[in-house]
Amino acid sequence: MNRQQLIEDLRTVLAKAGFFLSDKHDTRLICFDIVTRRDDDLLIVKVLTNIDSFNAQNAMQLKMISGILGASPLLVGERSGAGKIEDGVIYSRFGVPILSLTTVSEFLLEGVPPFVFSAPGGLYVKMDGDIIRRIRGKKRVSLGMLAETAGVSRRTIQMYEDGMGATLDVAIRLEEFLGQPLVVALNPFSHKEAPVGEALDLNMFEGFERDILDHLGKLGYSLIPTARCPFDVFTKDPKTVLLTGLGKLAKPLERRATIVANISRVVERDSVIFVDRRRVRENIAGTPLIGSKELKKVKDREEILEIISERKK
Repeated sequence: MNRQQLIEDLRTVLAKAGFFLSDKHDTRLICFDIVTRRDDDLLIVKVLTNIDSFNAQNAMQLKMISGILGASPLLVGERSGAGKIEDGVIYSRFGVPILSLTTVSEFLLEGVPPFVFSAPGGLYVKMDGDIIRRIRGKKRVSLGMLAETAGVSRRTIQMYEDGMGATLDVAIRLEEFLGQPLVVALNPFSHKEAPVGEALDLNMFEGFERDILDHLGKLGYSLIPTARCPFDVFTKDPKTVLLTGLGKLAKPLERRATIVANISRVVERDSVIFVDRRRVRENIAGTPLIGSKELKKVKDREEILEIISERKK
């Protein structure tokens, strides 16, 4: 299956599962392929047939964007150099969960979650440590006896009780010995850790774009640049996150603004484009436009939000 077909099939699965999807875009220059929401589940998804092309920089950007928006990053793929992405298994690369299309479909459409995850050394499962501890106490099973049954050390049994993953054969031995299901389902969409890695430098911006960012900084906003993204910067304060674009009014900017407007509706955050000169036009596809001269007259963040609210209508 080629990448475009994989994207189409994934979009179909997500739509059937009741997710609100971002529009299709035909550019490979964006670090994600789908932004999608269902209730409180917000996913930023990258799709690759061969996940070996997914590198540390891709992962950093995907996690950074997801972290700021309160979303879960996800990579959907078919294979790697090591072989097929197996169904029912959660893989990970640079801290981003990886699933096959079938695993996504089974989880969302059939309610069948994955139980197995891949980590260095092989495939593992999570066991309910509280159940192990409770049954061990109830049946008066010592750590040593349980360790001997599982073929591991007593310290390892304690680590299982604290949530460490176990190999499949160990989990089966413990379940048979204790007479109780221990393996727990995994939620591949629960990954919402803070982003890691160094942020991009604002020095990548020059001229009027840098002047705009400097003024926004003086107004009290934190500015987080992006890479391979339709918007250039996250402009944020404790209450607000703005998907922010910068540029001169031209067709390339208009295409980007249209994509940003659509994404902002899915992630439920406002977007804005700061331009060198704004004439009559107030927005592009619902993304408000603010000229550089207008911005220089703005005295506080509340005024920015008022302009955005007026012009996105």
